[in-house]
Amino acid sequence: MNPIVVIGLGNPLMRDEGVGLFVVRALETRKERFPGTDFIEAGASVLGALHSMAGRTKAVFVDCAFMGEPPGTIRRFSPDEARSIKRLAGFSLHEGDLLNSIQLSRNLGECPREIVIFGIEPDAVKMGEGLSSLLSGRLPQYVAAVEAELMAELHDC
Repeated sequence: MNPIVVIGLGNPLMRDEGVGLFVVRALETRKERFPGTDFIEAGASVLGALHSMAGRTKAVFVDCAFMGEPPGTIRRFSPDEARSIKRLAGFSLHEGDLLNSIQLSRNLGECPREIVIFGIEPDAVKMGEGLSSLLSGRLPQYVAAVEAELMAELHDC
């Protein structure tokens, strides 16, 4: 297990909801540039992501996020800079709230000392595979943002 993990979240059957997975897949093809880093597609299992970040020094999440920004906008923030307004039905183990899960990890004493979240404002969240043309066209920008985060970590070592 490497000290840094990049975790892509999302449902690939709901168009832009799966953007985190597409970013992680693209990064994984370049993983030799980032020693000490694991890349994980957690899908819609936020609780599964808890296990992926346990014992790490840094976790970077990439996910679709409704932030009130123009579609396609990417923002970098920490869990302490965000708040969730997500309402969970409580009927599925696949639903989850990233911020609540991070807090659970903190309560369990398994949370990395640094957590970064890249939220990407969706253009289309509806049944279907593949990203909207807007997000698909900006995929290189999203990958570059996460790469810059990882490169800064390498230079700090």
